[in-house]
Amino acid sequence: MTDLIAKTAIDRRLAEIVQPAIEGLGFELVRIRLMGGQTKTLQIMADRPEGGIDVEDCAKISTAVSAVLDVEDPIEDNYNLEVSSPGIDRPLTRLKDFDAWADYEVRLETTEQIDGRKRFKGMLRGTEGDEVLIEIENGGESVVIGLEFDWLADAKLVLTDELIAEMLRQRKDAGIIDESQFDEIDETDDTEGAEDDDAPAVKH
Repeated sequence: MTDLIAKTAIDRRLAEIVQPAIEGLGFELVRIRLMGGQTKTLQIMADRPEGGIDVEDCAKISTAVSAVLDVEDPIEDNYNLEVSSPGIDRPLTRLKDFDAWADYEVRLETTEQIDGRKRFKGMLRGTEGDEVLIEIENGGESVVIGLEFDWLADAKLVLTDELIAEMLRQRKDAGIIDESQFDEIDETDDTEGAEDDDAPAVKH
């Protein structure tokens, strides 16, 4: 089964190295990407199983991951390590994520065209077997379609009032809420690039 946590061969190798360290601290690896550039950047998104992660948590993960990477040394060149929360409009990378965030708006992208399209936006309706269910508008009617998890190239939640309210509830329950970080969120901003601007991040 395809895993959206790590896409490339090097990402998968890095995931194998850092995942035990992250899980050993009680967190889960959500996504890992080694980004190119003059100096490479290793981006790691992590979360608690029940949701809610703060800057101190990111710092703990960064320290543990750095120690493991120093031993294994899988990246030849110099690189920066960035550890962050998944953010509000979080990526969905594991099949269980699609059940956990059912009934929220989602944007999905497939590797190949399905009925002439690669992008789907609608209400997430959970999973059925290995299929992700999404309710979309089709000819003025709402229909629920199933997309094989293996077909997905990208999946993320759409920033909505309902999603912000749920994230606030999770963070309050976890005792890590800082409502000031939500004051300047532009709820009309639905751009692909605004993925983790609000998320706590730690640079190594």
